[in-house]
Order: sequence, then C-alpha cells, then structure tokens
Amino acid sequence: MGRDILYVGTYTHGTSVGIHIYDMDVENGTLKERKVVPINNASYMVQSKSGKYLYSICDEGVEAFRILPDGDLELINQAGIRGMRGCHLSTDSRDRFLFVAGYHDGKVTVMRLNQDGSIGEICDGIFHKGLGSIAERNFRPHVNCVVPTPDDRFLCAVDLGVDHVKIYSLDEVTGKLRLVDILHCPLESAPRKMVFSEDGRYAYVICELKNYIMEYEYLGPDKASKFERLDKISTLDEDETSNCAASGMKLSPDGKYLYCSNAGENSLGIFRIKPDGRLEKICVLPVSGDYPKDIDVFPDMRHVIALNHESNSITTFAVDYEKGTIAMNAAPLYIETPNCALVIHLEEE
Repeated sequence: MGRDILYVGTYTHGTSVGIHIYDMDVENGTLKERKVVPINNASYMVQSKSGKYLYSICDEGVEAFRILPDGDLELINQAGIRGMRGCHLSTDSRDRFLFVAGYHDGKVTVMRLNQDGSIGEICDGIFHKGLGSIAERNFRPHVNCVVPTPDDRFLCAVDLGVDHVKIYSLDEVTGKLRLVDILHCPLESAPRKMVFSEDGRYAYVICELKNYIMEYEYLGPDKASKFERLDKISTLDEDETSNCAASGMKLSPDGKYLYCSNAGENSLGIFRIKPDGRLEKICVLPVSGDYPKDIDVFPDMRHVIALNHESNSITTFAVDYEKGTIAMNAAPLYIETPNCALVIHLEEE
C-alpha cells in the first residue's frame, strides 16, 4: 500500500518554473499533475537511498528537498559546486556522499551528505582532461553521468566528450577520488549513461552517437581491470545510426528489463536482461513525441513513460512483453521542455 509519484524536472528558460509533481494511477497507467515546485533548470534528480530526500541539479549547484508523506517537496538547503551547472546526480548506498557530473566543464564533484538530508561541504572535485575525436560539441571532456559501483568501492564517471568511462576509487571516510582504471569506449561513440544490474554483476553503457548499449561484467575491486567487455546491442529497430541519438536509459523495478529512448528516430526500446547479463531486444517502437530525452516505468512495469523534450509532452504506453508491443493508453500531457523523470513509491505511515 501507499502512493506512487512521478517527478519531472524541466528547463526553466521559458515559462516552466521547476519540478512537476504527478500522482500516478498505476492500475490505469495515467498521470495527474498536482503542483510545481520552483527551482532553476532541474535537469536531473535522484532520491536518497533512505527514500526520505530528493536531490536536484539547479543553476546555483544542487538543492536538497525533504519528501513529505503526500509526495510534496520541502526545501532543506542549497549548495554550490564551484563549477558550471551539473547534469547528473547519484548517491552511495549509505547516503554519505552526493556525486555530481559536470557536462559543461567536465568536472566530477563529491559532496558530503548530512544525517538530516542536507548537502554539506565539497569533499573532492576533479576536472577531466583530454581531447575527443569529434569537432563541435564533443571535442573536450563532458562528464554526463556519475554512478558508484554497487559495493561503493568505485565511482564511474561517463565522459561523453572523450569516449571514456573513468573509474575512481572512493575513500569512504574523506570522499576523495583516485583514478584506478579507464574503460575506453569506441571512438565517436559518445557514452552517455551507465546503470548496473540489480545484482550488481553487470553494467550497461548507452552510447549516444553510435546508438548501442555496451554490456560489461563488473569484476570487483581485486582485479586490475575492474570491468570486462561482453557485447553490445543496437538501441534501434534496425542498425541505422544517421540522425539518431540514444538518450535515456532505465532499469525496471524488478531488475529484469532495461529501457532506452532514441531521439531522432523518436522511439523507445525494451530489452530483457538474460542470466548471463546480456541483453535481448524485445521491441523498439515510436513514442508519439519529439526527442524522448528521458523515460521511466510504472512500479508494476505494465506502463512506460516518455518525456518528449522538443514536443513538450509526456506520453504513456501500456506494455506487452510477450507480444513485444507498446500502445498509447492516454492523451499526451503538456509540459514545457521535460528533461528528467523520477518515479518513487511512498509507503503509508
């Protein structure tokens, strides 16, 4: 029992003002907007592992919110990151640290979290260096995702600009980082996001410009190379890469499926995670919107959500995993420049 909430972060350079809160009807796969919490350019959000707090990117750095029993958000504090605006957040399993990815300045920032959920001081900050293989946007470092390994021993920093995933050891007391390994992704692949399987044995990296997901086995702290490359699988229905950009990626609540979205083709892909960690494509189908920048899934996994950044809409679909189909089950909801989605479940008190 309880309630399910969808938070949608938006860019606020237009008429949008912040984080939109939606009540979720899980049975029917529908959403109803309740309110908007003002915050500048909430480009990414993450829930604390305790479930009590929500952290969001903002122009000024990062903001901490207390999640109230009805899903409303109460501001706790705001903290600067001594850099340009971030684009991705994560926490360790014990809510000791908040990790911030800096797309614009190529910076990885570690911030201490306090017991009351507030954001404390900066523990470490590292600027990536190097040159990428693509002119224009990707000629320099762009840290697009930071995620700790499931054992909290390492922090993985996905750098879209230089086609690397840098692996840092994490001091659990000081929060200091030390480079110990690098995953060299194919040139001009632009790795964008990384997620781990539910059991922590496998990792998946979605590549924006090559439109595939790279599969890795996580070998753990005792190996010189922390990850072993397994295989890759296209995010598209056919292996076409022109005018497409792989974007969002989420794991299902039960850990059995992986979802991704493709801008340009404007599609959503669903994959089954096999026991050996490899992905099996179920379907890749249209989302009826333009530039699905992020996606998420209802807690019962019977419906999926697409945030269509350029067409200013949210579309929802019923999923049939056996038939390999999705079907729109409600009219699109209007929202200006949706950027990130976060589904959480609130237990009744």
